[in-house]
Amino acid sequence: MKQDIKRKRIVVVSGYSGAGKTVAMGILEDMGYTIMDQIPFELFEETLKLILTNDDPRFDFVALSTESLYMKKLILRLSNSEADVRVLFLEADEDVLLKRYKATRRTHPFLLRNLASSLSEAINVEIEMLSPLKEASTCIDTTSLSNQDLTKRLQILYGVESMPTFSISFMSFGFKHGIPKDADCVFDVRFIKNPFWEPELRPLTGNDQAVVDYVMGQEVAQQYLNQLIDFLAFSFPLYIQEGKNHVTVAVGCTGGKHRSVTLANALSLHFSKQYKVYTKHKDLGE
Repeated sequence: MKQDIKRKRIVVVSGYSGAGKTVAMGILEDMGYTIMDQIPFELFEETLKLILTNDDPRFDFVALSTESLYMKKLILRLSNSEADVRVLFLEADEDVLLKRYKATRRTHPFLLRNLASSLSEAINVEIEMLSPLKEASTCIDTTSLSNQDLTKRLQILYGVESMPTFSISFMSFGFKHGIPKDADCVFDVRFIKNPFWEPELRPLTGNDQAVVDYVMGQEVAQQYLNQLIDFLAFSFPLYIQEGKNHVTVAVGCTGGKHRSVTLANALSLHFSKQYKVYTKHKDLGE
């Protein structure tokens, strides 16, 4: 069956260097887009063929970018395709672009290509070159825009209902192995009676029904789980409101094999009905 290429969405991220293109690409990636940044002019045709003729759903939503020198050619080439092409143009005041480059100590691309002899000149040359593209683009001025505000703007412009923009990782761990560094929320369930001290349960884990029954058969475990669900159900929308795309919830017990695994699985199951969730048991292999 022929691939329906009309359903492909391609967002071209263009604009001035220093206006936030890299940040925008990262936001689009968090939204579920496949990112192809700084595509060489010589690979345009191969890249577009890969996107437009591939059945892999990863290529249904793609964000592309290339050097400013070739941006006009990329947009022109895409305008002749059957894809849903949307051009995003990021701009900022000249003095802000200058301050950002001085703050990051990065070298402007036009200086690297010897197209200018100073940073100020490089910025002006690029502005003059790219400004004609603005008329056919969706423009966002990032002069005084925070990353959080940019995220909200991009979600409105390019969000896809079938593509979750917020996800949660529920992770179990053992305190004796250390708290996960990437945890946003940490909950301690060591107050629940430990299956480890039951000889027949010791070799099992929270992935085994016998352990689940033992842990969740305790009234305190049920009460704690219910209150934890209420707390997280209240918190997640607030994270989303602040523009956060992913949250890691870590649940810890002593060894990370029984109680924490049971609770992490229960949380994952509950919230999978509303959000995209991932489940990881950090210390089951130790």
